[in-house]
Amino acid sequence: MEARFDLFANEIALTFAKRFAGASLVIQQSPLPRSTQELVSLRASQINGCGHCIDMHTKEAEAAGETAVRLHLVAAWRESTVFTEAEQAALALAEEGTRLGDAHHGVSDETWDRVREHYDDDQTAALVALVALINAANRLAVIVHQKGGSYEPGMFARAFDRVESVHGER
Repeated sequence: MEARFDLFANEIALTFAKRFAGASLVIQQSPLPRSTQELVSLRASQINGCGHCIDMHTKEAEAAGETAVRLHLVAAWRESTVFTEAEQAALALAEEGTRLGDAHHGVSDETWDRVREHYDDDQTAALVALVALINAANRLAVIVHQKGGSYEPGMFARAFDRVESVHGER
């Protein structure tokens, strides 16, 4: 099944997507470790059932040197030994920040305290923004039925470079 709607073909959707990519760039350039960014994005995408984002973040993580073992265990991170305490705190925040409707408390004080134990203010800001952004990205992709399987590392960045050169914007 093809995507229902091409987000790069509509001017409003394209403008939004470019702003969205700009927000993503702020997080990518933050001091939050790249591996943590990809693990958090992957876990939220798994919870939300977003095949496109699972495909993207698995492949981007692999391209950045992440191991297959860790990628395979993200869904069961509590039951594995391959994640640091800092990564576990970030994954807990990703889950609780993604499952807002499933929990009466949202992000627990315990999880927040664990995050603050391992991440400074800039990293925490990036982590919170990342959880919000990946959840929005998951919803966009799921709504328009953007499927996983054909993503290649760097494809997202290249798509925006191509769009900007065609439209003459930066």
